[in-house]
Amino acid sequence: MVYHSQVDSTRFGGVGTIRYVYFFLLLTHIALAVVTVGLVLFTLYFALTEQFVKHRRIARWAFPVWLYVSVTGVIVYFMISPYYT
Repeated sequence: MVYHSQVDSTRFGGVGTIRYVYFFLLLTHIALAVVTVGLVLFTLYFALTEQFVKHRRIARWAFPVWLYVSVTGVIVYFMISPYYT
């Protein structure tokens, strides 16, 4: 986030359907990244306090959301990288 606040924005240059795919991935990536922070913190807290039933219940949601955010971050990067100046 610090990096992105310091540099100029890069516009996505794709046209047509790929543009909608890119923005869908970008928006879901950003929204779920925010959600992931809370899920991971709660999951970690429940693990450290040995509340394993609660930990497992939240981890079932946290892991797939985190995995989606991780994968879409890489995909979004590769989709916009040709447009960096």
